[in-house]
Formats: sequence, structure tokens, C-alpha cells
Amino acid sequence: MDFPAGLKYTKDHEWAKVEGNRITVGITAFAVEQLGDITLVTFDAKVGDTVEAGKTFGTIESVKTLSDLFAPIAGKIVEVNEDLDGKPELVNEDPYGKAWMVVIEASGSLDGLLDPAAYAEHVKASS
Repeated sequence: MDFPAGLKYTKDHEWAKVEGNRITVGITAFAVEQLGDITLVTFDAKVGDTVEAGKTFGTIESVKTLSDLFAPIAGKIVEVNEDLDGKPELVNEDPYGKAWMVVIEASGSLDGLLDPAAYAEHVKASS
């Protein structure tokens, strides 16, 4: 399984696209594969809310399970992907594109995030 270059990853299987101090967040294709068909995406955090790195900002539900979504970095939510309300299946179809979850204006460090090679090793070790 390939993981797009130019992204950072968490051990909880979120990806982060860094553009200045704005971080777009989603879940990885590996997470989608583990979850199966996505049936619901719920955001507990709203635009304007502050999130902490490693803390939940929502949940994702599939035919198999319910999982938490974790913020990869501390900051303020500046956008939420409302398209996922009516079309949670976008996560299965395009996890690195149309199925982004939130955009965070970063106030914390990216030091704890993994590059694609390190994330691939993490996935390999956890499989």
C-alpha cells in the first residue's frame, strides 16, 4: 500500500497536509481498509473550536465499528468538510482528496508526525 508523499501521518492513521500554518486532516487508505464501508462521519468540534493534538474531534462509523478521529496537531478548526454529512462514502472513494475532514490553523508543533516511509513501517508493524 502506498502513502502519498507530501503528507504527514499519525500513528492513529490520520493524514495531515501542511500548507503554511493550515493543516488539512483526513484518514488514511489503510484506516479505510480496516474500517470497511463508512456509514457516518460526525464532528464533535465545530469551526472556531480549539483542538489539542492527540484528542478527538469526531467519530467515524462503518459497518464494522465506531472509531474516534484524532487531531494530529493543536490549533483552531477553521473548516469542516460538510460534504461528509450526506456522503460519508466519500471516505471510501477518495480518502486523500474529497474526504478531507477538517482544516486546523496550527498552534502546535508537527514534530510527532510521521513521514510516508515511517508511516508505512508503522502500518507494516501493526498488520
